[in-house]
Amino acid sequence: MERKFGAGFFIFSPFLLPLLLLLLPISECRRSPAMFIFGDSLIDNGNNNFIPTMARANYFPYGIDYGFPTGRFCNGLTVTDYGAKLLGLPFPIPYLSLQSKSPEILQGVNYASAAAGILDATGRHYGARITFNGQISLFEKTLNTQFASLMPNLAKLLDYVTSSIFIVNIGSNDYINNYLLPGLYTSSIEYAGDAFADLLINNLERQLMSLYRLGARKIVLVGIGPLGCIPSQLFQHNSTDGGCVDSVNKQVSLYNERLEPLLRRLNSTLPGSFFVYENIYGTFMDMILNPARYGFRERNQACCGNGRYGGQLSCLPLQTPCLRRDQFIFWDSFHPTQAANKIVAERCYTPSGTDCHPISAYHLAQL
Repeated sequence: MERKFGAGFFIFSPFLLPLLLLLLPISECRRSPAMFIFGDSLIDNGNNNFIPTMARANYFPYGIDYGFPTGRFCNGLTVTDYGAKLLGLPFPIPYLSLQSKSPEILQGVNYASAAAGILDATGRHYGARITFNGQISLFEKTLNTQFASLMPNLAKLLDYVTSSIFIVNIGSNDYINNYLLPGLYTSSIEYAGDAFADLLINNLERQLMSLYRLGARKIVLVGIGPLGCIPSQLFQHNSTDGGCVDSVNKQVSLYNERLEPLLRRLNSTLPGSFFVYENIYGTFMDMILNPARYGFRERNQACCGNGRYGGQLSCLPLQTPCLRRDQFIFWDSFHPTQAANKIVAERCYTPSGTDCHPISAYHLAQL
């Protein structure tokens, strides 16, 4: 099929598009027209509703403050929901909810899937999930089929993709649903903590380079929070006073310590790229240590769930959650409330955002 391109004609091929994207520097980009999201249940907004998995949140009381259950693992909005609002963008639509050629796809797409990890094996005990590799493959399909059909002008398509902002929030499950479950996974036997962090970073680097080859230029990479403080880990380690599990936090920190060097390397070696690191660890830890400073009353008690700190089981169908949800940091065994998500988003997606380095996601979107 011939497509008009500049002063001449161009034979459009979806296989040539990634090559052309590599040639467009970030200086040619404009304010981000859309957001593309990759990750796990922290930002899944409904993809797992469409696959056979135990990792679902499409039932009440999930979504109680959104108005109805959507598949978000929260009482309301996620960090990327707030991020989109702060950037003046629509909420990206869950990929699996879209019709094949729906024009809504141009508003941004969410590929995140609960239980997904950097490693393909992560979260397999929950059933189906879209791994990070699988999410990247779906974006490639989006690029080569839906986008090519809906935006046939190649120059506009190139500008659209390279100007969009990409959010990657992945890695938590590689610990809580892999490395920290020795009864189900052998990774903790095969790898010491440092070696496992290296394994994750090496895989993540290849995956980020794949996104770059597909046109991603403005990328926010989110670090892992203090997983030793979430209700599920407190329950598993039989914490008697609700204190964080230091050994888990130390494992996570080994991974986070490797992220900034990785992004500096990618920024210096991938022409036109701009990777931003969102360090959420410190903010979450400060919320847990000083909850009143942020307006919270409960620092590690889940608003919805069973067992001590709500960590034995996640929020069950039709279970009655706490009434004052804005006073809780954690909604269920694993996930923050929308009140906590709002704080995290404001510390990255606003001009004064301090958790993102070297610039905020707000400024990244303006490049």
